[in-house]
Amino acid sequence: MEPLGMEMNISQQHSSDPLPFARSYQLEALEKAIKQNTIAYLETGSGKTLIAIMLLRRYAYLIRKPSPFNAVFLVPQVVLVEQQADAVEMHTDLNVGKYWGDMEVDFWDDAKWKQEIDKYEVLVMTPQILLNGLRHGFFKINMIKVLIIDECHHARGKHPYASIMTEFYHRQLEAGVSDLPRIFGMTASPINTKGANSADGYWQKIHELETIMNSKVYTCVSESVLAQFVPFSTPKFKFYQDMEIPYVLYARLVQELNVLKVKHECSLDNLDLEASAAESTRRKISKIHSALIHCLDELGVLLALKAAEYLSCYESEFLMWGKLDVFGEKIVRSYSVDAFHAIGSCIPSGTCIFLLWRVSNMVLKDIRCIIFVERIITAVVLQSLFSELLPKYGNWKTKYIAGNNSGLQNQTRKKQNEIVEEFRKGIVNIIVATSILEEGLDVQACNLIIRFDPSPTVCSFIQSRGRARMQNSDYLLMVKSGDFSTHSRLKNYLTSGDVMRKESLCHASDPCSPLSNDLCDEEFYHVASTGAFMTLSSSVGLIYFYCSRLPADGYFKPTPRCIIDKQMGICTLHLPKSSPIQTVCVKGNFKSLKQKACFEACKQLHQIGALTDNLVPDIVVEEKDAEEIGKESYNDDQPIFFPPELVNQDAQESMTEYYCYLMELKQNFGYEFPVHNIILLVRSQLEMEAISVGELEVDRGTLTVNLKYIGLICLSSDQVILCRRFQIALFRVLMDHKAEKLTELLSDLTLGNNSEIDYLLLPSNYMGQNPVIDWLSISSILFSYEKVWKNHVNCNAGMIQTKSGLVCTCMIKNSLVSTPHNGHTYIIDGLLNNINANSLLTLSDGGVMTYKEYYEQRIL
Repeated sequence: MEPLGMEMNISQQHSSDPLPFARSYQLEALEKAIKQNTIAYLETGSGKTLIAIMLLRRYAYLIRKPSPFNAVFLVPQVVLVEQQADAVEMHTDLNVGKYWGDMEVDFWDDAKWKQEIDKYEVLVMTPQILLNGLRHGFFKINMIKVLIIDECHHARGKHPYASIMTEFYHRQLEAGVSDLPRIFGMTASPINTKGANSADGYWQKIHELETIMNSKVYTCVSESVLAQFVPFSTPKFKFYQDMEIPYVLYARLVQELNVLKVKHECSLDNLDLEASAAESTRRKISKIHSALIHCLDELGVLLALKAAEYLSCYESEFLMWGKLDVFGEKIVRSYSVDAFHAIGSCIPSGTCIFLLWRVSNMVLKDIRCIIFVERIITAVVLQSLFSELLPKYGNWKTKYIAGNNSGLQNQTRKKQNEIVEEFRKGIVNIIVATSILEEGLDVQACNLIIRFDPSPTVCSFIQSRGRARMQNSDYLLMVKSGDFSTHSRLKNYLTSGDVMRKESLCHASDPCSPLSNDLCDEEFYHVASTGAFMTLSSSVGLIYFYCSRLPADGYFKPTPRCIIDKQMGICTLHLPKSSPIQTVCVKGNFKSLKQKACFEACKQLHQIGALTDNLVPDIVVEEKDAEEIGKESYNDDQPIFFPPELVNQDAQESMTEYYCYLMELKQNFGYEFPVHNIILLVRSQLEMEAISVGELEVDRGTLTVNLKYIGLICLSSDQVILCRRFQIALFRVLMDHKAEKLTELLSDLTLGNNSEIDYLLLPSNYMGQNPVIDWLSISSILFSYEKVWKNHVNCNAGMIQTKSGLVCTCMIKNSLVSTPHNGHTYIIDGLLNNINANSLLTLSDGGVMTYKEYYEQRIL
């Protein structure tokens, strides 16, 4: 495996020596790892990373630049990239590169990755980055000398760890390639499931991991060997009496929440929302509903009330899940508010009372406690409860940390890292966390772990136990009295470590088995020139990535659309209009139809050049070229270029001549409000005849656009200023969705500023005669409360009070209205003259209240 001609000099030999403070079992594991692919199965805190570092030191002479080879260190979470990279830098003299998704590595090309590979000797990254790099041909598996896989128990199913091994390592192994990387896996538990009923069952799962990793497990003979060096927390079962909610109260609350859910989902039907926005809102209502029911079931009414209170707050991270339509956001928040009012009296749950009692009676002055829970909402409400009650017992500060995968909240990684650092320093004493903290958190001072919810797997049990790193620390397992099933399962978890060690040692001399055909026989597409590689399953992500790089703006995001005919067994994949391929139709097994369609689409896109030979969108390459050009030093004195047709070339005159081009818009969908043509006015004639621009995609369908020259028009200076005021006001509202700075901008125009660029886009009512501008619409920009009041003193339509003053209701229709309290703008399309704030509103559940009362409740 070592190339000829690469010999170590004396200094390199010295740097490859084992570290002097390494423990006996670490040196033994290192010797195994040098001889064969190895999985180090050792407890959390036993120094697995140090073994990996010593292995890197041993292979350093092979990867030291200018060698073309590298070592890759994979970690499952972004937070671990920095931690493991720092450890490698501390104990080696190797150059270390660090990579994670937020660095926009998805858009790096072959040249950029070559720079990184040539510069750094060890690359620390999350596994998806390496998998993508291998699939695009930026990395070659035989150029990696050492592949370290942290938390390798994840290597199963479709996890990136497993895909790296099945798609690249095992394919090369089966082809007889010998120059493959040394594999070194690290785990505190080789099993990532609920365990097994027998020793044979445990071995079967360990064997599956060994097979996919093509590695043998190394472990210590017993826990006592590690106990000489590593402090183990003491497991303690703590039983609590569950104080269930009276069934009548529980049933009533669940019924009320169900009614509220249906009510708010039905209210979506009355809004003019896109189907995707309505569906997104329904999903979020369902998530909140599920969270509240869970709180009622497991935590009691008190914490269900706290959950509803938190969810209804404007600052809640739960209501920051991506972008919602403003009306959808209001409905989601309204459901939370109504649920908060619906949840009645508070009955503390037995679990929480016991937990508060246990934590408040701790004699530790410098407590560092992590409470592990299963669901995000549990973490949130426990943190809220502890922050309210624990300061009465001691000056302890509580925070929560939860992942973002569920879509229920948006806690940033920066925020999570800040909380962990505060925990290390003792500023934060208690963290309520989901499984996100089970892996990799290195806090030596942690002295108490509480499993509020039972561990779902053996691995979770062992890893959460390992977070307590202080001597004489406790690992509290909370179990409901009488729950014999959970108690039995946790007792099995306690003994599982010994069983897994015994089975691993018994089969230590067995060779690794070949990978089964069903794991590596997936259909694939290979580009010989670059080594780029695509499988049936990876093609789905690739087609979505391709579409995401097509032209887009704030109003349109290009995405693929699949239509599956189950009866015919046909899938039709529709790509955006800007894609050179519009549709792909395939037949086959229903379960893989979407994958087959995406696979075929990717092949066709590559064949016509829309995907490069690295199987990346050609658009990304163009953007990269533009970026390189953009790196030229910028000269502040150089003029900004504008097309000459748009430049104001003449001094200000009383009359200005414009060339008129009509944009005819044909509406290809049904809607109650028709679109209007637009007229483009420029100072110079364009070199063009009548052209068909094509179809423009909008929310409800498509518009056919035709552009043609229709003649000259002369405008006075006052008319030009009026048109420019209208144009800027309209564009500002469309782009910013706000009208806050319009007054300042429009007043500036009256002084004759900003006139270097001279083109106008205006509404037109051209009907084949002379060029006609829709002056009625444009003049609306001159709206004045004072003038309107004077002109409508004798109008019978009636007046309406706005924040800026009185206005006649006959002027309201088709007007643009800004609501300063939330910064939104609306178009008034009609008036209901027969109702007012005190009129009665019939609710979907049959209730009745006034509009005033209804909206007062909505904004609470």
